[in-house]
Amino acid sequence: MNTIKPLLLASLLSAGLMAPAAQANETIRVGEPSWPGARIIANVIKVVITDKLGVEAELVPGANAALYAGMDKGRGDVDVHPDVWLPNQQSFTDKYVNENGTVALSEGSYEGVSGFCVPTYMKTEHGINSIYDLATPKAQSLFDSNNDGKGEIWVGAPGWGSTKINQVKVRDYGISDFLEATTEDEAVFYAKISTAIQKNQGAVFYCYNPHFVHALYDVSMLEEPEFKAENYVIVQPDEDAQWFEKSKITTGDQVKTVRVAYSNSLLQRSPEVAALLKRIDLENSAVSAMTYAIVIENRDPAEVAQEWVDNHGDIVDQWLGL
Repeated sequence: MNTIKPLLLASLLSAGLMAPAAQANETIRVGEPSWPGARIIANVIKVVITDKLGVEAELVPGANAALYAGMDKGRGDVDVHPDVWLPNQQSFTDKYVNENGTVALSEGSYEGVSGFCVPTYMKTEHGINSIYDLATPKAQSLFDSNNDGKGEIWVGAPGWGSTKINQVKVRDYGISDFLEATTEDEAVFYAKISTAIQKNQGAVFYCYNPHFVHALYDVSMLEEPEFKAENYVIVQPDEDAQWFEKSKITTGDQVKTVRVAYSNSLLQRSPEVAALLKRIDLENSAVSAMTYAIVIENRDPAEVAQEWVDNHGDIVDQWLGL
């Protein structure tokens, strides 16, 4: 059996002609937040890492705070956040990217838009066109699904960066006098909205694109004032216990930039993976199509991701620098 002598092995490693053993044995842990876009991008990243780089990878479910904390430690507990919506997650990137310098963001990105949606029949049949149309007794009645005398507006799932933003919006637009801001898991909420739409009932909810809902139902985004930074102040709970009182938002969201985040420790632990994550770049339309496949067609995310990677070799090659 041929072996490499210790001195020769050390020479090869120092010359960069062999990868360190630690890199070969590294397992990359890709964070998997709960929303569909993040889940499918996480699976795409996993497939590329394992199939194209020959590195082990696994998915790690978790909310934003836990994923960023894991990347910050640099121990491999969490290495990647697949779907960083900015400025929704700005407090996290300010802390871990800008201040700590432990997390990096991909150069590539896709655009996301967000706001509040209603089934289009709520616009055509009931005149609900603007965010301000929700701050009325009429809306209170139209969106009261449980007959408790007050309407409901779903502002997102617990743990989402956007959820706290929307709670502030509901208050500052004057909506909270008429509609209660509700939070629950996205899958639970969409089961409810499906029933409401089938019965032509009222429903209003936080929405964003890319997302399967725009292909599944005829929904429309409500008008909001054009984004102005001076009217968009959000304080995060980890910054101040009085975050809600000190936040104020009376403007629509700006167009989002969505990137991939990764632990800077990968630059030493697995530089090929770090280089891939730096170059990764997706299109809004591709993410929407894949989320539709996993949520509406009920396909396995791993299968959908594998299919996309197999069919888009030119894009993946760019990510790999080929």
